[in-house]
Amino acid sequence: MHSRRRTLAALAALAGAPILARPALAQDNFPSRPLRMIVPFGPGGANDIVARLMQPVLAQKLGQPVVIENRAGATGNIGMEAAARSAPDGYTMVLSNAGAVAVNPNVFPQMTWHPIRDFVSVTLVVETPNIIVVHPSVPVRTLAEFIAYVRARPGQLNYGSAGSASQNRLEMEVFAKAQGLQVVNVPYRGGAGPAMNDLIAGHLQIMFTTVPTAFGAVQSGRARPLAVTTAQRFPGLPEVPTLAELGFPQHTSSSWQGMHVPAGTPPAVVQRLFDAITATLRDEGIARRLLEAGAVPSPSESPAAFARFLESEVVRWRGVVQDVGVTPD
Repeated sequence: MHSRRRTLAALAALAGAPILARPALAQDNFPSRPLRMIVPFGPGGANDIVARLMQPVLAQKLGQPVVIENRAGATGNIGMEAAARSAPDGYTMVLSNAGAVAVNPNVFPQMTWHPIRDFVSVTLVVETPNIIVVHPSVPVRTLAEFIAYVRARPGQLNYGSAGSASQNRLEMEVFAKAQGLQVVNVPYRGGAGPAMNDLIAGHLQIMFTTVPTAFGAVQSGRARPLAVTTAQRFPGLPEVPTLAELGFPQHTSSSWQGMHVPAGTPPAVVQRLFDAITATLRDEGIARRLLEAGAVPSPSESPAAFARFLESEVVRWRGVVQDVGVTPD
């Protein structure tokens, strides 16, 4: 009797073995087809620039093409939601930023997705310094002149943002509140790229934005830099002072971008993506090109380390949102 039971148990184990092996085999072969990287903002913004710089080497590291898909709108919510609803198989990644995954949850209480519940954090990708720029028609050369000029014209100057929950809007509102400035927010559905285009065209006068978004315009003279918001000067624009140097250390900040996949993605697949992305960021050519564009490669030690960082950022930006009193556009 006992022998028969052992025989049945062995047969059951053998019958179940192929079923268990199939997912493992699929993960071992990952990736076996092209991957998609969603950028939840329009072309020309910092996320789009970083994604396109990384794309060729990341595809090489993964051994498959990586297709970039811009899904702009609602301060990143449209693209993030599309990624959250994708199959958790590793073939869809999304390149977020601080505004999309740390600020949005604190501004939009009815969001259908959540960065911690609906995603697996893969790695931090880059830190992106922020910069204050004005259109050349604004007759100021220094931050002190800028403050005096805006203070004398309450409600007359427009600034561009990627929407109500964007980090650049919050930074502008925090600075304006501290300095007693009244400026008008003009939100853009497609993100900071379209807003920068309108500043270049003269439809906007001011922007707090990332260095990658503004870098080309600053270098060509189509936008005038006043200060960077990081603790140290940005090497690519060494002549631009920091807010701390100018007497505003409380406004020191930077943005960041990170890669995520839908919740439920197998750990082995997450690790494969982590290894490929971090290897891409450590590639000398990619690292140099990112730095030249204004983005500092900043891979996490592990997916778990990035998850902890994200949780802390959600808490930190909750306090900023509450202080400023930001509501959805």
